[in-house]
Amino acid sequence: MLSNYVKIALRKLARQKAYTLINVISLSLGIACAILIFTLVKYHLSFDTFHAHQDRIYRIYTELHRENITYSTGVPNPMGDAFRNSTTVADKIGRVAFLNKRLITVSPEKKFEANIAFADPAFFDLFHFPLLQGNPKTALQEQHTALITDRIAKQYFGDENPAGKLLHIDGSLVVKITGVLRDLPANTDFRSEIYLPFSSLQEHSPWLVEKDWWLGFNKEMQCFIRLKPGVSPAMVDAKLLRAISEKHYDKEMAKTFHFKLQPLSDVHFNPKLRGQTDRQNLWTFGLTGFFLVITACVNFINLATAQALGRSKEVGVRKALGSRRGSLFWQFMTETALIACLGLIIALGLAYTALPLVNHWFDIALTINPLSDIYLSTFLITLLLFVVFCSGAYPGLILSRFQPVAALKGKLSQRAVGGFSLRKGLVVTQFAISQLLIIGTLIITSQLRYSQQANMGFRKDAVVILPLPDNKPATISTLANQLSGLPGAGQVSFFDSPPATESIGSTVIRFDSRPENERWNISVKSADHRYLSTFSIPVLAGRNLNPSDTVREFLLNETAVKALGLTSAQDAIGKPAFVDNHQGTIVGVMKDFHFKSFRTVIEPLCISTRSEAYNSCGISLNPHTMASTLTDIEAIWKAQYPSAVFTYRFMDEDIERFYKLDNMLLRLIQLFAGIAIFVGCLGLYGLVSFMAAQKTREIGVRKVLGATTGQILWLFGKEFARLLLLAFVVAAPLAWWAMNKWLTNFVYRIEPGIGTFALAMLITILVALLTVSFRSLKAALMNPVRSLRSE
Repeated sequence: MLSNYVKIALRKLARQKAYTLINVISLSLGIACAILIFTLVKYHLSFDTFHAHQDRIYRIYTELHRENITYSTGVPNPMGDAFRNSTTVADKIGRVAFLNKRLITVSPEKKFEANIAFADPAFFDLFHFPLLQGNPKTALQEQHTALITDRIAKQYFGDENPAGKLLHIDGSLVVKITGVLRDLPANTDFRSEIYLPFSSLQEHSPWLVEKDWWLGFNKEMQCFIRLKPGVSPAMVDAKLLRAISEKHYDKEMAKTFHFKLQPLSDVHFNPKLRGQTDRQNLWTFGLTGFFLVITACVNFINLATAQALGRSKEVGVRKALGSRRGSLFWQFMTETALIACLGLIIALGLAYTALPLVNHWFDIALTINPLSDIYLSTFLITLLLFVVFCSGAYPGLILSRFQPVAALKGKLSQRAVGGFSLRKGLVVTQFAISQLLIIGTLIITSQLRYSQQANMGFRKDAVVILPLPDNKPATISTLANQLSGLPGAGQVSFFDSPPATESIGSTVIRFDSRPENERWNISVKSADHRYLSTFSIPVLAGRNLNPSDTVREFLLNETAVKALGLTSAQDAIGKPAFVDNHQGTIVGVMKDFHFKSFRTVIEPLCISTRSEAYNSCGISLNPHTMASTLTDIEAIWKAQYPSAVFTYRFMDEDIERFYKLDNMLLRLIQLFAGIAIFVGCLGLYGLVSFMAAQKTREIGVRKVLGATTGQILWLFGKEFARLLLLAFVVAAPLAWWAMNKWLTNFVYRIEPGIGTFALAMLITILVALLTVSFRSLKAALMNPVRSLRSE
């Protein structure tokens, strides 16, 4: 019986090539998107789930309660010891300082940049990063030692045993390799490939490990714990961490500094704490994939019911010869299954083809292998059954219930092949989804363009930033003189971070003769006296910093002056201040600029000269001679730092990193919107085909009576004008709600206007008009004699 179903289905599909092709294309696109989305979502949900007892691992983070609540992955350096000494709820506690892109020298000929981490020995008890070589019990216990990944070992030592080899970290710290780690899995947020003992951090970056300094912290300094079985994290938050805060801060500062636990499962998904993605985005992708599959199924239903009248006599003959309703239903389900299986095979090919593009967009390494991935195999089987049922059940029931006498006489009504209103509703749903995605694309594009092109209060174009291997004052002075002498170079400045950066520390400030620290923290930057001129940041009151290698003077921004309760910027000039454990004088007030993304408000900021913290050099360039100037800069750099790797980036690249996740979301929504429109157009084609089949005699009569081609086209067009308008009425409020919810992530944002919604409607109308015109024009140009004879 099954073989007979298959043979008949193959013959039928071969005769209806256009019908088969359209269904296969729409299903292939919908299923391919579903496969890619499932693979992407599964990849993100797998992050750091391979660690033993991962459900009991937490990161302590800092929550600052000021005028606005802000968050940091970092904690004060003493937190690890304080938690260890004051509680017994954790069986493992590990501090770690993540430092990215540090210069590693193997030999004068072998130099590279790598992410490094200074970690407590307990770090490898907390996390499953197994050693291929070395003793895990003694790892990270001895100073001036290091663990490297197998990738680095093979790349820079080849077949040699790396144990005992020396590495130079940033030209200052020399360590001996004592172990080799298995290469990091792709699904972990811990990307450091060189691990060093936490005790060595004092020699490399002493400013990060001031032992009793509770008033400052940096995002790189993190603390992880593993709670004992049965310990409630809520209790740790409410009591133990609160008690630590109250013990080490005065009453007012304890109201500002709140320490809380973040589950390891949340680390990857919390953008407020520098998570790599957002669960909300995953839900968005999943729902979008589901809707794309649904729209493909809708197309199948539309086309199948449009073909139903043409198959009515076939059904009548089969029923007259004894076929039962059930056998007719399963015959049609077999046809659907064949189309769906073919669509699935093509969809896998499309997914494989698109995978490199998706990997490039997200900077990841997804793979698709149904034979080895049990989750993907299960998903594909489930998806195939879902598509076959959704696409075939309704048309199969319609066809199988035809009355044989009416079918053979050709007297079936429109109601007999499925109510036209249902198909209209399905097309409205399709184009509502399309318009929702189009509106989302337009609004996200506008916000990102605004964020990246708006005036941030400083110069961001044609400024190149170079990492600084050596920040000795004499070296900096020599380099500044040489770079300033280049024809295409303008100002040259040295600093710890450019004006806009993801990484910035904060600390307390005590102003003038006030007896206590302010109740809010102030962000701090270290920069020389050329910083303001290099980035074109204006001074509103007072003057710029004087040249110095130590902290003597401070610059505040307007927000800091307001937070101090001063009526004017001039009131701050000449007053003493205590910032970041340094005493100095406020000499100037600079205009506010956005030193974080547009998601956050401008916060109090202080800039001072602290040369020991300088790690970057910024150079303003002439845009017309940029290429040749960069070549000259590289020559000077290599002469000054012969053992360093020359790398650079531009200021606007740093700003783009603020919106990396948003740009990824935009690319996918653009892709999905295009596919949704295309699939929706196939649905329109199916509905027009149904209308043309129903109105063949009507069109013939109208043409005999003198109707023009334009009037015939309007006969079809007026139906779809109503459908598109109704789709817009449904989509517009949903899009407005969804996009306003997304825009709440930005403090400085656009306000979507009516023009955005009108443009989305116009795009949909133009695309739909082309689709409807193509099929309806064919019906309008048909010879009326042939139309009347066909009935």
